Amino acid sequence: MTTGRHAALGALALVLGTSLLAGCADFDESTASPFTPEPTNQASAEVQPENPPPSTTPPAPRTGPLGPCQDADTAVIATCLDTTGGLVTLPDGNSGLVAERRTGRIMQVAPNTTPVEVAKIDVDGSGDGGLLDIALSPTFVEDNLIYAYVTTGTDNRVVRIAPGDTAKEVLGGIPRGASGNGGSLEFAAPDQLMVLTGDTGNPAVAQDPGSLAGKLLRVRSLTPNASPPRPEVVLSGIGNGGGVCVDPGIATWVTDRTTLEDRLQRVGSDGTVTSPAWTWPDRPGVGGCIAAQGVVAVALGAGKAISALAADPGTGAITTAPSAVAKDTYGQLGGLALGSDGLMWASTINKTAGEPGPNDDKVVKIPMPSGSGGID
Repeated sequence: MTTGRHAALGALALVLGTSLLAGCADFDESTASPFTPEPTNQASAEVQPENPPPSTTPPAPRTGPLGPCQDADTAVIATCLDTTGGLVTLPDGNSGLVAERRTGRIMQVAPNTTPVEVAKIDVDGSGDGGLLDIALSPTFVEDNLIYAYVTTGTDNRVVRIAPGDTAKEVLGGIPRGASGNGGSLEFAAPDQLMVLTGDTGNPAVAQDPGSLAGKLLRVRSLTPNASPPRPEVVLSGIGNGGGVCVDPGIATWVTDRTTLEDRLQRVGSDGTVTSPAWTWPDRPGVGGCIAAQGVVAVALGAGKAISALAADPGTGAITTAPSAVAKDTYGQLGGLALGSDGLMWASTINKTAGEPGPNDDKVVKIPMPSGSGGID
């Protein structure tokens, strides 16, 4: 992580903490103090200059008649997708990849550009399964490899694919069920892929040390292998997997959904577990997350918002209620990533979980709160 990223996120943590203590938050894009872009962990890639600061001039609204799959909202990056799975931003700074959960397609999206299919994986998209999440190889600039968490007819698994190629299994044999297949991927280091698996609707398997279901796994064997070594179990007792996000050198955060509550859990860099770090008794449907320097943002499905939380970087303690960002603006949200402009990219899941509009599902840009004003 760059010094600039630490500084920007430190400022955001201060702003967010101030707004949470005040019990209010303002969402003016022109003054928001946003996250900085997602790190790529490209140890051998050419060093690129830092992105310029985001413009303080709001984008001009689109004018004139709109055609099919065009949206008047300038924050909308892509439209007319099938219900989405995971979402990542690309190193080019202007585009991203979004997974279509049921179709298995990985689509490249960018502002003012028609989405383009770059890869497709055979998946079983019934129930809550399918193409559930994607993560870029730490050396994506050189190899263009994408890791994915998918449901097949027999199991859930991690696969690796290059554009135009077929998917190859990295880790299989993760139990699948009629429900509870939610899962997520995130690199904690170039040689460590964190894999969050769901409990297949059976909480007992999440506590079973012999099962890979309902766990947070650390996978170190990242190449296709007919007999991969068993991954390390970092955390057990996971419900239906929501998202996993890494604050490098500090903590790994996971979200999951249980029959009693939705949860945010934390595993410190020293292995210390804070479980739970936060709970949502109203079960708003926690999904993808992003984290850095103790700031955590979580996409909410039924909650139709992004939940922004400020945690103590040392202890992980969250002592103030989260603020709701973009509440009731785009419907149900699933995936979450960081854009080069310092704003969050979020994907919607309205076609299967919400009330879809004519342009759903979408990828949208959402600012962080600036710390003034308020929401009800």
